[in-house]
Amino acid sequence: MSSLVVQTSFLGDIVLTTPLIRELASRGPVDVLTTPDGGMILSNNPAIRNLIVYDRRECDSGLVGFGRTVGRIRHAGFYGSAEASAPLTGSDSGYSSAYLAQGSFRSAMLVTAAGVKRRVGFNTSEGRRFYTERVEYRSDRHHAERLWWLANPESENEPTREQITPSLFPTPDDDRIAGQVVRDQIADISRPFITLAPGSVWATKRWPFYPELAVRIAKDFNVVVVGGGADVAIGDAIVSQLPDGCAANAAGRLGILASAALIGRAVALVTNDSAPQHLASAMNTPTVTTFGPTIPEFGFGPLAPNSRVAGKQGLACRPCDRHGPQKCPLGHWRCMRELSSADVFGLLTQTLSQVSSV
Repeated sequence: MSSLVVQTSFLGDIVLTTPLIRELASRGPVDVLTTPDGGMILSNNPAIRNLIVYDRRECDSGLVGFGRTVGRIRHAGFYGSAEASAPLTGSDSGYSSAYLAQGSFRSAMLVTAAGVKRRVGFNTSEGRRFYTERVEYRSDRHHAERLWWLANPESENEPTREQITPSLFPTPDDDRIAGQVVRDQIADISRPFITLAPGSVWATKRWPFYPELAVRIAKDFNVVVVGGGADVAIGDAIVSQLPDGCAANAAGRLGILASAALIGRAVALVTNDSAPQHLASAMNTPTVTTFGPTIPEFGFGPLAPNSRVAGKQGLACRPCDRHGPQKCPLGHWRCMRELSSADVFGLLTQTLSQVSSV
């Protein structure tokens, strides 16, 4: 029997669900219900039999979209394809189990309406009343490990680092496109580069000193900025401060997997507590992550070897939010303003030194 994994949360959460998917795939076929962006980031994953894209904000919105998605889940469970047209009879989904990696009420309703008899999720989730099995949410563990435990709630053994390391599968074309962005803007492509990811959907997570850091880095490395369309302006600001031909702004120019391929080419990544950090974990790129309103103890730190985290210690107001508010509740934003470029560069130097000695 096949399993269904439901993950419709943020991109980083989707990346961190890949160890759970890989674990379940060792036991049988696995389908994944996810968002349109999730569908892109999980494409080419050999552990996934079928991707069911649930676009609840657009074409699958409302009750009609909900009902259509329920039907696609049932078809995929029986026939291995969400687009199968064979008629269904009865109320069973065809899946042996559903794993609610994203624990909303809506997700739980979807798999319940689709007839999945065994529904596994965390005991803290919003949709837990619909679960047939509730697994302890281990707040002291990395989120990739927490998700892995959904498939192994009775295990007496701790997972290895390899078991909880996420995985992504950029295509050769993704890698070619990523390389072309570098070749188009950097004069000496034989010189190693460091990627910077200055963006975040949460304003208070955006460390403000990337331009200063880039100036320090550019003395020895090329600099490549990565991010989405909203990060183009900050990318331009960073590149404009550096000598011609030693920096590239890839923000807004690459798809998700091509961005992962680009990060995989870098000697290191400096990022905020945001999705690029998890792309780097999947691509095994050492990472220095700036944490301001959040802390790595929430379970979302970097997993690549030789990675480090930067944060302002000794602030009574930190952490102030599990995600990061759009504005500092106290108005001073000291958690980021007092984390200097020298502090972060020092950690980056330590990371690079350790990498070069391996």
